[in-house]
Amino acid sequence: MADDGQYLAKLQNYYARHRVLPSYASIGALVGLNSKASVAEMVMRLKAGGFLESSPDRRLKPGKRFFERQIAENVSAGLPSPVADGAPETLTIDEYLVPHPSRTVLVTVKGDSMIDAGIHAGDVVVVEKRVAANVGDIVVAIIDNEFTLKRLAKEKGRIVLRPENKAYPVIRPKGDSEIFGVVVGLFRKYR
Repeated sequence: MADDGQYLAKLQNYYARHRVLPSYASIGALVGLNSKASVAEMVMRLKAGGFLESSPDRRLKPGKRFFERQIAENVSAGLPSPVADGAPETLTIDEYLVPHPSRTVLVTVKGDSMIDAGIHAGDVVVVEKRVAANVGDIVVAIIDNEFTLKRLAKEKGRIVLRPENKAYPVIRPKGDSEIFGVVVGLFRKYR
């Protein structure tokens, strides 16, 4: 039972490579268990923990907690801080960044007009599609049939789109414009 974390890690790595979980017969070889009974017990424990589920055709699939990642709390960007003891808190990235999956799209950022808001070229922003937004929200807007990523603001009672880089002008829509969605998060991959 103490090895369940290691077994889960091997199953997660397998899933990341193949986008499917191995069959019951292949799990033993993958995780180093010799008997079918040991595999069945391990699978039952991971199911009970919410890490695995069975599909209607009885194949294994990721459970609600399969994609959880540990949160390292209190990591200082300044001076080093002591490591906390105890059980780590976990987070499922998709649940954290995607409150409404059917209305959420990922958009890769091009350009540097939002760099002072911490949004860089190549970042992927998580956008919840909706036509209404609040002043101060970072939005994806459609101006004259072109997409742009800006902060929603008002001037003299009219909607404007503000860049977060002084090298770019404020957009004051005159023609067709609409809000495509509101940015609810972002991520970037360091190489």
